Amino acid sequence: MEDHRSLFEQEIRKLKVPVAKVFLKNGKIVPAVFAKSSEVIGTSDKDAVNAQFPKTVAQTENKILKATGNLEKKITGKRVAVLFSGGPAAGGHNVVVGLKKILGDGNTLFGVKNGPKGLLEGTLFEITDEMVKEIVNTGGFDFLGSDRTKIKTDEQFNAVKETVKKYNLSAIVVIGGDDSNTNAAILAELLYDMGVQVIGVPKTIDGDLQIGSYLPISFGFDTATKIYAELVGNILQDTPSSRKYWHFVKLMGRAASHVALEVALQTRPAITIISEEVKEKNMSLGTLVQSIADVIAKRASKGINHGVVVVPEGLIEFIPEMMKLIAELNEVLAHYEVDLQNMHTMDEKKDFIYKKLPAELAKLMASLPDEFENMLLLDRDSHGNLQVSQIPTERLLIIMVEERLNEMKRHEDEVRHLNMTAEEYARFQKFKFATNSHFFGYEGRCGAPTLFDAAYTLNLGLAAGSLILDGHTGYIVAVTDLQKGGNVLALPLTGLLNIERRHGKDEMVIKKALVETNSPTFLFFASRRAVWAEKDHFTSPGPRQLWGPSAKQLPVSVALNQGYDSLAFDLGEEVQVY
Repeated sequence: MEDHRSLFEQEIRKLKVPVAKVFLKNGKIVPAVFAKSSEVIGTSDKDAVNAQFPKTVAQTENKILKATGNLEKKITGKRVAVLFSGGPAAGGHNVVVGLKKILGDGNTLFGVKNGPKGLLEGTLFEITDEMVKEIVNTGGFDFLGSDRTKIKTDEQFNAVKETVKKYNLSAIVVIGGDDSNTNAAILAELLYDMGVQVIGVPKTIDGDLQIGSYLPISFGFDTATKIYAELVGNILQDTPSSRKYWHFVKLMGRAASHVALEVALQTRPAITIISEEVKEKNMSLGTLVQSIADVIAKRASKGINHGVVVVPEGLIEFIPEMMKLIAELNEVLAHYEVDLQNMHTMDEKKDFIYKKLPAELAKLMASLPDEFENMLLLDRDSHGNLQVSQIPTERLLIIMVEERLNEMKRHEDEVRHLNMTAEEYARFQKFKFATNSHFFGYEGRCGAPTLFDAAYTLNLGLAAGSLILDGHTGYIVAVTDLQKGGNVLALPLTGLLNIERRHGKDEMVIKKALVETNSPTFLFFASRRAVWAEKDHFTSPGPRQLWGPSAKQLPVSVALNQGYDSLAFDLGEEVQVY
């Protein structure tokens, strides 16, 4: 059972996967043809985008394409490169499988080793049928590898062109998140005159690459949230068993709380923090801590000395006072990068930075424990973002909540708003706040894909390959109507671009989709959380399933936001791919 030959891995390669009707003819997988619709998509920055991307905008007119039927003409001679960009997400291998299947024997598919960096270095290899048979329905990005290089300099652009010439490429498929697909938009414009097509595929477990009903979700989200929900469900089951621990669980998801919200809907913990709500309500760190302490104290007064707190990874960036501090730090770190590199100690760097910050922000930063203060100065990632996964927000909350609980135990007037009886307050005073902290991140990125992600990614790969054969460039593929057979679309990348502040300057990027507090998903969550806080109503969903009654369950948040009448997905007829 070595080398990816466990009993499970052997069986999932044989798994039949649903394929949308538009890719089928007489039971066989065939390319689709696309027609330009009348639906135009664009952002408030469309004029600036149109000026910067004149060639692709003129070609796409920022209109959505819809797959309308089978591509009857046989296209051969295409030489297509595919790469992974950014962090892994379950199902990526099936995008490659779908591409290889739809391109067929008359065209050549190259794999780019190690993501955008490999595209710059020209490390490509031809992908064969035997190779894709080994990776079908499997997790991870190990077949190609990935990295986070952002292609943005003239030197890098020239390197891409050299790789295109070296391999005589007709097209490039970029599998990635919002930043990676921004790169895809740039490459589509850059390579337009060379006749090279560029197509994007939506990947990110964070769920923050979605465009309303046009792009309901990115791939990898379903698998990751089901893995996390199993783990959180296990912990929730443990808490009433041991009856003495509060578990603070940080979940991956830097810029949005979709993962935390989905896991909450699947498991019903006592407390779930949604970063976007914290920002919208202008909650301070102290206010947030008080809200957590109130729930813990109230449960303790009823004799419930356990529970689970779910915390989004990027919470620290959504607390308004911390947002201001981080934004100012980003500007200072970018502007004085060389000065800081010449400093040898953290104290020296902090003293320098304090003098560059407004007084109130310098005071806030100095008030934080040294451990967290230092972490705010961590090197930014390649996209200029604070690496919040390295900041143990869950531990910061534990420290502050414990301090607040102790104050509430010492001063009865500080729990008056909780309406405790004397007996309840006495019970609360005896309560011992015992905690455990967890961060679930990498555990969810490379697991074998759920049936939904396996099917979704296969269809995305079929769509990307079909767009190339049908002669299109500058699009990101999408599948909608997930509950009734799947409707295949292509969205113009330029229609998704916005101007945002990055690295201390304005840049074109695809805007991240955040949790909307007026969305059906959030409103349902908000209607139930007080009940979940009062006493245990948790659910343990168990491991993800590929066979059986729960195998076709969609993410709850997707079903709610899209207005589906059930959690069951239907992406077409089940087909043995290889």
